[in-house]
Amino acid sequence: QVQLVESGGGLVQAGGSLRLSCVVSGRTFSSYAMGWFRQAPGKEREFVATISWSSGNTYYADSVKGRFTISRDNAKNTVALQMNSLKPEDTAVYYCAATRDISMLNQYKYSYWGQGTQVTVSS
Repeated sequence: QVQLVESGGGLVQAGGSLRLSCVVSGRTFSSYAMGWFRQAPGKEREFVATISWSSGNTYYADSVKGRFTISRDNAKNTVALQMNSLKPEDTAVYYCAATRDISMLNQYKYSYWGQGTQVTVSS
């Protein structure tokens, strides 16, 4: 069984920064890419960012491009999301997920999901 554990969520003032981390347990686990998604109350879950393990190719949602940076540490099986210049509209539960599919922008291809971590940005 694969387990994804997010950490680093919390409360932050608008304009501030927060760094989320996702640890993938189980060294036998293999995936093509990791992604971050978020869901605000009353809204659909949306794509935030993704990164492939092998090449490190990254993709971002337009709403976070230039502010968020996704990175990975292959040796530690961790993926991080550095969030800068946070806005109140960034408030959501952030989920880490893993996919074995090369279509890394398709959230329905992500097979494993973390429990989520709350990010609240106050004005």
